Amino acid sequence: MEDINMVDMFSAWRGADLALLGALDVLLEEANVTRAAARLHLSQPALSAQLARLRQLTGDRLLVPATHGRGMILTARALAIRPSLRAALQGVQAAMGQGVGFDPGQDARRFQLVASDNGMVMVGIDLIRHITACAPKVQLGFQSVASAQLGARLDSGQADLVIAADFSIPAGLQARPLLRESYVMAQRKGHPRGLAPPDLAEYSALLHVIVSGDGGHFHGFMDDLLKRQGYQRRVAVSVQQYHLAPLVLEASDCVCVLPRRFLARFADRLDLLPVPLEVDAFSLSAAWHPRHADDAAHRWLRETLFAVAAQGGSLASPVAGRLD
Repeated sequence: MEDINMVDMFSAWRGADLALLGALDVLLEEANVTRAAARLHLSQPALSAQLARLRQLTGDRLLVPATHGRGMILTARALAIRPSLRAALQGVQAAMGQGVGFDPGQDARRFQLVASDNGMVMVGIDLIRHITACAPKVQLGFQSVASAQLGARLDSGQADLVIAADFSIPAGLQARPLLRESYVMAQRKGHPRGLAPPDLAEYSALLHVIVSGDGGHFHGFMDDLLKRQGYQRRVAVSVQQYHLAPLVLEASDCVCVLPRRFLARFADRLDLLPVPLEVDAFSLSAAWHPRHADDAAHRWLRETLFAVAAQGGSLASPVAGRLD
C-alpha cells in the first residue's frame, strides 16, 4: 500500500479542522454513512457534505459501492490513510488529556526520578512495590546525579521528581519532607566484639566503613563529631555507594554508621546498635518543578510516595483512585 505521511497530509489540509478528520476516521471504520452519522450525532446530509469535502481534499473517493451486495468498501487510498489517521488522532487525544485526569489502574505514564541509592533503599523500593501493584502500565526510571544538577534536571524535564536530603534541594522548587531519619551503628552478625553497645573509646578503636559520595575520601561527619570529643577513629574502607557498605560489613569486622531505615533493610544480616554519641537526625525530602504542581499524574505519584514514606513501607493499600 501507499505509505501516507501524516505530517504532509496535515500541512496540506490547513483549511480542514480536527472534527473533519474525526469524521473521516469514523467513516472509514463504519464504511457506512448512516451508521457513521449516528455515531457522530450528525444528520446524514451533513455527513454526506463532509464526505464530499474529504473527497475533494484527498483527491480520492475514499468509499465506493461494493461490487457484490449492498454497502460501501474502502478505496486503496482510504486503506492506506486509515492506520496513520487513527494513530494521529489518538496522539492528539492523549496530548489534550495530559494533566486533566489520571487513572493509575488504566493509564500509562513514564516517570523519571532522581534518588541516591540511600533514598532508593529507604523509600524507592517501597514506591516500586506499591506502584507495580496498582498501576501496571506506569514506568519508573531512577537516576543518580550530583546535587548540583538536581535543579537543571527538573528544569529541563529530564526528571519529574527528586528524592534527596533537604539541605541539597535547590531553591525555587516545590518540596515536602518525606521522613526524618536517625543514625545507628551496624556490624555483621557474629561480630567478635559481641552485642553490647560500644562506648566512645571502643567505637573509636574499631575499623570503620564510610560512604563517600565523591568517591575515595576517608573523612566523614562522624570524624568531626569524634574530634570534638577528643577521639579519632580509623576509616579502613571507603565506598561510593550506600548499598556496598552492608556487603563490606558482612565480609569483615568493620562497623559503620548509617541511617536506621536504610540499615533496617539488612537486619537479617546485620546487628544494629546505638551510636555512642549524639548525632543529629536528617530529613529526606521530595522536590518537583512548580509546573507539575497541578498535574494529576504527578500529584498521584507524589501522594503515593508520601504515603509509602509515612507508613515506613507498610502501606496497606496503594493510592489507587483516579485523580482529576
